[in-house]
Amino acid sequence: GPLETATWDVRRLVSLDTYDGVRVDISKQLSPYFACVHSFHLGTTMLPDGKNCSYGFTTQMNDEEGFMMARVDPERGTVDGRIHKALLGGIAMGKLQVGLSQEGQNDQLLGEIDIGAQTWTANLKYGSMGGGNVFGCNYFQAVSPKLAMGGEGMYIGANGNMLSSYTAKYSFDNGSEDNNTDASPAPGPPEAPSYLAATYNAGQGMLSLNYKRAITAQRVNIGASLECSPMTLESQVMVGAEFNLTRSKMNVCIDGSGRIQSVLEAKLGREQGSPALNFAAELDHGKNVMRFGYGLNIGS
Repeated sequence: GPLETATWDVRRLVSLDTYDGVRVDISKQLSPYFACVHSFHLGTTMLPDGKNCSYGFTTQMNDEEGFMMARVDPERGTVDGRIHKALLGGIAMGKLQVGLSQEGQNDQLLGEIDIGAQTWTANLKYGSMGGGNVFGCNYFQAVSPKLAMGGEGMYIGANGNMLSSYTAKYSFDNGSEDNNTDASPAPGPPEAPSYLAATYNAGQGMLSLNYKRAITAQRVNIGASLECSPMTLESQVMVGAEFNLTRSKMNVCIDGSGRIQSVLEAKLGREQGSPALNFAAELDHGKNVMRFGYGLNIGS
C-alpha cells in the first residue's frame, strides 16, 4: 500500500476524534453515485473565535474510477474539494486537492499521482500551499513478503523547509489465529496483519515506533505508539484498543500523560444505512480538561 497509510491502523487506534457538545450528520443518497451530507456541531468549546456551533454541507460523487468531493463551511467562508481519478487502466491514481478561504492566506492547490505495482508504490506531488510552492515524492518497496522499507522527501517553499522521513515495516502473522484452521472467518473485509513499524523524521529529529496486533480477527485490535527524540530524550507513549461487537464498536486510548479518550458507536438498526449513535469522552486530569459529547448519524 501507499507509504502514507503504512501506520494508519495504529494512528486511528491511539488518537481518537473526541469532541464535546452535539454532532449530527444527516446524509441523503440522491442517486447510486451521488450523495450529500449536512453536518452540525452544536454546544462545543473546540471551535476557534469562541464560536459554539458550526454547519457544513458536503457533496460526494463516486463511480468505478474514483470520486469527487466538495465541502462548504458558510461560517468560516471556506470551500474544500478533492478529486481522485484512476489513470492508465488503474495502474495510477491522480489526486487533486483544493482549499479556498475568504482571506486567501491559507489557500492551497495540490496535485498528486500515486503509482502502484506488485511490490512497490510511489507518489509524486506538486502544488501551492501557504503562499509557496510544494514539491514532494515518496517510495515504498517490499523487500520481502513481510518486510517493506521506504522514504519520503518534501520541500515547502513558504518557509523554505526541506523535510525527509524514512520508514520500515515488518508484518507478521497471529499465531493464535493460524492454529485454528477449522474456524470460519468472520464477515467483512480481511483483517490487516499485525505489524511493527519504525519511522524516523530527519527534519524534526523524531523517531516513532508503532505496533499493531489483531487479538481476535475483526473483533479485537490493539495498538501502541512511542514517539521520542534521540537528541533530547523527550518521549510520548500512546496505547489504544478497539472492540467490534455485533452492532456496536468501542475505542479506548490513553497516553503517557494520563489523558484518556473513548468513543462508543452503536447501530440503531440491522438494515443497511441504519442510524448510528456515538458517545465521546476525554479526561485529562493534568490539564483539568473534561469533554463529553454525543453524535447522531442519519442516512437515507
